[in-house]
Amino acid sequence: MSVHSEIKKITTETLRKMKFDKEKITMLTAYDFTTAKMVDAGGVESILIGDSAANVMAGFETTLPITLDQMIYHTQCVVRGVQRALVVADLPFGSYQSNPDKALESAVRMMKEGGAHAVKIEGGIEIEESIRKIINAGIPVMGHLGLTPQSIYQFGTYKVRAKEEAEAEKLLSDAKLLEELGCFALVLEKIPANLAKKVTENITIPTIGIGAGADCDGQVLVYHDMVGMNHGFSPKFLRRYLDLYTEITGAVSQFVKDVKTADFPNQNESY
Repeated sequence: MSVHSEIKKITTETLRKMKFDKEKITMLTAYDFTTAKMVDAGGVESILIGDSAANVMAGFETTLPITLDQMIYHTQCVVRGVQRALVVADLPFGSYQSNPDKALESAVRMMKEGGAHAVKIEGGIEIEESIRKIINAGIPVMGHLGLTPQSIYQFGTYKVRAKEEAEAEKLLSDAKLLEELGCFALVLEKIPANLAKKVTENITIPTIGIGAGADCDGQVLVYHDMVGMNHGFSPKFLRRYLDLYTEITGAVSQFVKDVKTADFPNQNESY
């Protein structure tokens, strides 16, 4: 038996069962082949090709500029590095909001060209028909409520969402709607922990939190933030597991020094 045939792939059904069994779900972002291989080998259940690629890979201030073609490229790279995890790709801003037909076309391209296992879309009742059309075509959809970065100019701030009662009620209503439509899971971003707990207890699909407290069914972080490559971003919810910014800049400085002093390459490193 080959090694590949022994690897049990994570599916949308796996995540549903994990919620039922009260086993926490883990998710990290990846945008390239090499990172995807490491993240997958580390044991996460799901890998997200987030439109956060616009920030950490391309240097944009918001997630809005990244295109569907660029997201498909990042997804292709990630899929080639993954053996086990469920690969979910963001549909970027402008690729699904205008009408359900465009939304379906974008989702089909992400699955067919990108090789994603599922797509993620931001929003609730406002995009109900788009979600319905994509799911009816047999494409798994992960929802995303709370702070939805594609709407950042509408919000005007990256502060915690749904602190007021009206917005909290709408978020709970949207979560129930996404479940009814057939979404297999739901990201909750930057909302009060007690609201995330209420949503998690009131729907049967898994919730994956980012800045939404410990009662969600799982947690997601941006890889570059989690390993400390990104020093300019320090929200309350982020736990840095490494300080790669310091490690990498230190290594680069040492390389520069070794070349300048003719220490590198030495005799053993020459042919």
